[in-house]
Order: sequence, then structure tokens, then C-alpha cells
Amino acid sequence: MKVIGADSVDSVDPQTASGIEELRRWRRALSGDSILGLVPTMGALHEGHRALLRQARQQCDQVVLTIFVNPTQFSPDEDLETYPRTLEQDLQIARQEGVDLVWVGDREELYPAGFQTRIDLPQMAQQLCGISRPHFFAGVCLIVLKLFQIVQPQRAFFGEKDYQQLKIIQRMTLDLDIPIEVRGCPLVREKDGLALSSRNRYLEDESRRQALTLSAALFRARELWSEGVVQSAELKQQSLERLDPAVDLEYFEVIDHEQLTPLEMVDRGRGAVICMAAIVGGVRLIDNIILEP
Repeated sequence: MKVIGADSVDSVDPQTASGIEELRRWRRALSGDSILGLVPTMGALHEGHRALLRQARQQCDQVVLTIFVNPTQFSPDEDLETYPRTLEQDLQIARQEGVDLVWVGDREELYPAGFQTRIDLPQMAQQLCGISRPHFFAGVCLIVLKLFQIVQPQRAFFGEKDYQQLKIIQRMTLDLDIPIEVRGCPLVREKDGLALSSRNRYLEDESRRQALTLSAALFRARELWSEGVVQSAELKQQSLERLDPAVDLEYFEVIDHEQLTPLEMVDRGRGAVICMAAIVGGVRLIDNIILEP
């Protein structure tokens, strides 16, 4: 886990592009031995995104930031049209973090008339967030696969806050023999413990206070684990005592690191991940914590 606070150093303005062919021309002009890193986002960048960009900057010769609010991962009753869009602020962050190219996707170009292709997902996409949002991971994998094809990076960087998403993308990349290394970056929290999310800006004062009990429950689970508790039911029961009654809990699951299968008991030698989702003040939030071996 990382906590926000480090200042960035100003750099030169990144190049910007919007068309697919424009991005491909830029890609073709790179040196053959240049390592290209990709950070895919939907914009509304925050310190968690900065952490991804910093890791990419440290590990790659060139960094591409993509910004695209992807419609295929939203259901009709979700916040596609109201999802925060802060392009000018995002470009400022890209400049500060030394991004080489910012690519802003166009919906009509990425999903032209007649587009029909879909992706068949692994079993791990049908649990946790996949239960309440059965459309979500199909849309995520579709746009990520398209970005992999367009950008052709050697490395791609995703946050561990979206733990299930990270593991599904890693599985897709492996299964489809895509020559890209998908690297996970530690979850970043605000100073009060709230996991960073672009949707946090929707929280009003009272709902934000309630949202803090999500991380409080996870921190309690980690304490119990360090004290020797290995039964998932006990971890869950005692941890959820920290949850505010106004929080509408969707799930709180102790799962295997890789397959994301529920665990009745945690192996002390392997550890586990606890993932949760909840509705707070009408805002859906996710969070997780890793139980280290």
C-alpha cells in the first residue's frame, strides 16, 4: 500500500494524439530497442494514477497514457455520461509525470457502426464484481485488448485496487499469447485510509465518513490475520463490525491470490486477498487488502 503525499517534478509537455493511425505513426517512429510502457485510464486522474505513471516512467524508455471513458463497461443505469472528465487537469498531471504521449480515444473510431466482437471471459470474471456487473469485465477486456493492439507496448501498468480486473487482464494476456508484461502497482490510499478512486469526488461529507469504515474493516482483518486468525468466516465477522450501518455491503470475500476462489481457511504460507465492494451514499466503491504470508 502507498499513501499519497509526494510532489511531482515538472517536465516538458507530452505529445497528444486522438486518432488510432496518429498513435501508430508515433509508435512506428520509436527506436526498435525502446521499451514502451502503457498506462490505460478513463481520465479523472488522481494520485493512484500518478503512481502508475511513475512506475512506468522508472521502468520504461517511453510512456503512453491513454484516456478513454469506455462505454462497453457501463450498463445503461450506470454513470457513463456523468463520469468525471477532467482533461486539462489530466494533461497537467501527464506533464508533471513525464509522459511522452497522451492519447485521447474517440468513441466512434474505437466502436464504429457495425462493431460486434465480444470476448469470452474466464470463470474468475463471474464472481465478486462480476455478479452485480456482469457486463463490466467483458467491456474492460475488450478495450484493453484493443489498446494493446493499437499501442503495442512491452509493458502495461494497472493498479491493484482493481485486483480482480488486474488478474483477469493478466489471464487474458497469458491465454492469448500477447507479448506484453502486465504489471500490478500497489493500491494507493488517501491519508485517512480511503482507497483512491475517481468516484470519491461524488462522496458528500457524511458518506465519506461512512466510506472510511470500508478500509477500517480491511485493516481490522489484517490485524486479526497478524494475530493468528485464519478462518475466513471469523475474519469476515469481526472485520465487518467496523462497517458503518449505513453502508450497503455488496461483498466481502477472502480469496486466493491468483484464481480468486473463496477460501474457508487461509494458508499461513500463502496468504490471501480480501476484496470488498459496497454502496456508500449512492456511490459504488471497491477496496482490498493483501494478507501477506
